[in-house]
Amino acid sequence: MNFRKVNILGVEVSSLTMQEAVSTAEAFMDSKTPHLIATANAEMIMNATHDEELKNILNTADLVVPDGAGTVWASNYLGVDMPERVAGFDLVQNLFANAPAKKRRIFFFGSAPGVAEKAKAKAEKDFPGINIVGVRNGYFSQKDEAEIIEQIKQAKPDLLLAALGVPKQEKWLNTHMKELGCPLSIGVGGTFDVMAGVMKRAPLWMQKAKLEWLFRGMLQPKRIGRLMALPRFVMAVKSYKKMTDKKAVNG
Repeated sequence: MNFRKVNILGVEVSSLTMQEAVSTAEAFMDSKTPHLIATANAEMIMNATHDEELKNILNTADLVVPDGAGTVWASNYLGVDMPERVAGFDLVQNLFANAPAKKRRIFFFGSAPGVAEKAKAKAEKDFPGINIVGVRNGYFSQKDEAEIIEQIKQAKPDLLLAALGVPKQEKWLNTHMKELGCPLSIGVGGTFDVMAGVMKRAPLWMQKAKLEWLFRGMLQPKRIGRLMALPRFVMAVKSYKKMTDKKAVNG
């Protein structure tokens, strides 16, 4: 499915609904050929402005969804209607809900030791019949990679979720996705931490008020430097629009 895209600071993001994202992800899994979905929030897009490798990965990914209020705001500000935020956490939960009926095989890769196992137990409780075919924590060195790749290949997942943090998860998946042969890979950041109860998600009212970033800052004061990416992002998008508008006027 071809969606309208918006260029946000050099990163192409698709304008789509959650249901369209879920349907596209399901089609990727049915295709049996490797696909990558990236979940672009303001922090990831800002990273991509000075990380050419990450930018190239995002712009060659099969789908980039607007994960974050900042991304939705930027799209609308730049003149492309973005119907809603497609949070990576919620996208994954929707895929989990469909997984038992579709007999999907899912692999959890990432987070601290023990976290993926707790996330697996939570998924099995919330989605009876879900088939999580393997877990592996995200603490590894280069010498461990061959073993991890072999573990994933042996498990034959339809869906590989990597929680290694941005941009490590996107770079790792992009490097190995063809070798792994997994139909769909998604970098999921802190999803396992939230599922395992290690990290809380913002209350629904804060999510609706687009204040999840503030909630994370309150819980993790160490993140405050990273959260400053949001106001920098807003200023960068405003400058970007002025520059593109000027180019358009000047032909």
